[in-house]
Amino acid sequence: MLEIINIEAQSIAADLGIESGAEIISINGHEINDRLDYRFYVSEEYVELRVRQDGAEIFFEIEKEADDQLGIIPQEMQLKSCGNNCIFCFVTQNPQGMRKALYFKDEDYRYSFMYGHYVTLTTLKQKELDRIVEQKLSPLYISVHSTEEKTRKYLLGIKRDDHLLEKIEYLTSNGIELHAQIVLCPEINDGAVFDQTVEDLSKYYPQLRSVAVVPLGLTQHRGNLPKLRLHRADELKKTILHVNQLRAVFYEKLGKAFVYLADEFFIKALEELPAAEYYDDFYQIENGVGEFREMIDRFNDEWPQMPKGIEKPVKITWVTGVLAAGSLEKYILSKLRAIENLEIDLAPVMNEFYGTAIQVSGLLVGQDIYNQLKEKELGDLVFLPPRVLNEDGLFLDDWTVERLEESLGLPCHVYTEALAEFVGVLDKLLLESNEKKEYLYR
Repeated sequence: MLEIINIEAQSIAADLGIESGAEIISINGHEINDRLDYRFYVSEEYVELRVRQDGAEIFFEIEKEADDQLGIIPQEMQLKSCGNNCIFCFVTQNPQGMRKALYFKDEDYRYSFMYGHYVTLTTLKQKELDRIVEQKLSPLYISVHSTEEKTRKYLLGIKRDDHLLEKIEYLTSNGIELHAQIVLCPEINDGAVFDQTVEDLSKYYPQLRSVAVVPLGLTQHRGNLPKLRLHRADELKKTILHVNQLRAVFYEKLGKAFVYLADEFFIKALEELPAAEYYDDFYQIENGVGEFREMIDRFNDEWPQMPKGIEKPVKITWVTGVLAAGSLEKYILSKLRAIENLEIDLAPVMNEFYGTAIQVSGLLVGQDIYNQLKEKELGDLVFLPPRVLNEDGLFLDDWTVERLEESLGLPCHVYTEALAEFVGVLDKLLLESNEKKEYLYR
C-alpha cells in the first residue's frame, strides 16, 4: 500500500473526502507500491480506486479526462540499496565521520528513470523487468563495466552470473532505451575486455543508444580495498586513439559513434577537447561526457551579448577544481577579463579532503575552499562551481555557503549556468554597494 501524505484543495480527491494518512490499496485492480505505480495507473480515464481510511476499506469509481489529476500526493519513494561491492565504488572511499546518507549505496532502476542514476541491474528480477516494460520506464542508465563474465564479477564484487546481456536483450527488444557506462580500470577491463564489451553492447543499438567511458576516481581513503591505479598520460593518449578507431567503425556500421570518452581523458592527456560533433546528441553529458564542450560553445554563443564594461572596478575570485582550471582559463575567463573594470582571479582548489587525485569541481568541500582562500585577496565576490551542494545546501563535509561566507567575510555565489547568471550577479553586486543606477554598459 502507498500512504497519502497530502490532498490538494479543490481536487477530485478532496471532493471525494479522501484524507491525508489514508493508504492506496489498488488502482484498477493493480496493487500500488510507490509513486511510479500510482502515476502510471491513475492516468486512465476510468479509475477504480481502493483506499484504506480510518480503519475501513473504501472503493471509489472515478471518471475523468486522461490528463486530470486526482489531487493525491503520495509518499516519497525509498531508495533501494545496492548489494554489490564494486572495487571502485566511491561510497566505500569516503572518510569516516561523514553524514549517514553518504555511506548509502543505491541501486534503484526507478531513480535511474527519474534522475539518471546508474544501476548495474545485478539484482533485477523478471517481475521488475516486466514492470519497466509495462510502465515504459525509459531511458535507463546502466553501469556495465564489462560483459566478460569473470571481469564483471570481479569489478562488481559478485560471485554469480547476473545474466546482464539477457536483461539488456529483454529490455531493448521491448522498446526500453538504455545508456551504458564503463568505468575504465587500467589492466583490468581495458584492452581485449574493453573491445569485447563495446562490441557486445553495440549489438543492441539503437535501443542501447550510447556507451560512456569514464575514468576511475580514487580517494586517499581506500584502506584495505583492492589496489587500483590511475591511467598514465601515455595510456590516456592511447585510449583516445583506440576509441577514435572504434568510433570510426561504428559510424560506418551504425551511423553514430556509439562510444564517447569523458572530458577527463582529453584534459588529463593535454589533448584538445573534441568539437560538439564528437558527442552526437550529448547523451551522457551529466556523466561528464561533453560537459566542457557544451559549456564552451554556450559561452561563445552568449559572449556577443556580454557587457563591454562596468563603471566601478570589481574583483571576483572564481573557484574551480584542478581539472577544470585550464579549460576555464583558456576558453572563458581570458575573454571575461576583457570587460573593462572587471578583474577575475582563478582559484583552483586542491582536494585535500578526498586526496589530490580527486580533481573534479563537484567534489570540493567547504573546508578545503576556505583553507586555500583565507590568505588570499579575494576582492568583492567568490564564484563557486556547480554541483558542490546537495539539495539541502550542504557541501560534502556539511559546510554551508553561509558558513563559508562568514568565514571568508564576503559573499559567495554557487552558479549553475555560469554566463547566464554572471551579468545578473555582477549587477546585483554593484547595486548593493551603490545608489541604484545602470552600471553595465555595452
